[in-house]
Amino acid sequence: MFDALSDRLESAWKTLRGQNKISETNVQEALREVRRALLEADVNLQVVKDFVADVQTTALGADVISGVNPSQQFVKIVYDELVAVMGDTNVPLAQANTAPTIVLMAGLQGTGKTTATAKLALHLRKLGRSTLLVATDVYRPAAIDQLVTLGKQISVPVFEMGSDANPVEIARQGIAKGIADGVDTVIIDTAGRLQIDQSMMTELSNIKNTVQPHEVLLVVDAMTGQEAANLTRTFHEQIGITGAILTKMDGDTRGGAALSVRRISGQPIKFIGVGEKVEALQPFYPDRMASRILGMGDVLTLVEKAQEEVDMAQAEELQEKILTAKFDFTDFLKQTRLMKTWDHWQVLSN
Repeated sequence: MFDALSDRLESAWKTLRGQNKISETNVQEALREVRRALLEADVNLQVVKDFVADVQTTALGADVISGVNPSQQFVKIVYDELVAVMGDTNVPLAQANTAPTIVLMAGLQGTGKTTATAKLALHLRKLGRSTLLVATDVYRPAAIDQLVTLGKQISVPVFEMGSDANPVEIARQGIAKGIADGVDTVIIDTAGRLQIDQSMMTELSNIKNTVQPHEVLLVVDAMTGQEAANLTRTFHEQIGITGAILTKMDGDTRGGAALSVRRISGQPIKFIGVGEKVEALQPFYPDRMASRILGMGDVLTLVEKAQEEVDMAQAEELQEKILTAKFDFTDFLKQTRLMKTWDHWQVLSN
């Protein structure tokens, strides 16, 4: 992910190596490399202009830090600006005071919207939130079947009325079903098109007005670069979205979408899809994404993954057994597995 962008930015740092401070003269070459890197990554032109201007202002006004060379200081400045462009902090999914929370999924055909709907349901289930999926895409062949199949795969119920029913009525009855069943969250999968058209927008608007969702999430393909940001802005202006899910972030994405969506549309990226498997959905953290872009490694995510594998309570229990001379061969095997997991995490994080 972001290999090309990371390599390009690396050349920017190199222009400052051997310098004893950041000056207006030596920073210009570094800024040209940053500008070139972002444009090649398909970042929106206006975002690039604003980004470079902000980096320049901060770099020239930065105090010299003892023990930190100019290239390192410049990397930190670029990192901070990347985080700011992408939204500073993670914006969690809404949760209504009175259940159910209603989430409306929107997007063009081919972006992975239906799969993202199931991925979101599984994510919520892991958080202990019960979910009902509602299938309103009556136009795409097998769309309803796809959602039903995914629902069975993740053990989440799907409400559907077939392909002959009215999507607005399906959504309305789906909400009623969710209320009757006492579920925490209802996620409505809507129809997409190959391109934005008025009939799609009208239907989305009618569904939104009927169900009054707490979230309207636009699913966009990260590989479309800055076009993803323009799409988000158009949907927001016509429908009113509350956030975006970037899919296909595991592919050969150049980074433009991740860097452009928030600044252009004004709406946060809430989740990213990082694979085809239904488990491959992650909350979006701007600081972690900035670390990936700069090739610094997503250490925080690695720690979380390690914590999922390592039962700290079990580790403390083993320690107690060792201290009280109750450590047996079974405990030895558990300790060996624990050490292997820890070693694996350290390799990944270095």
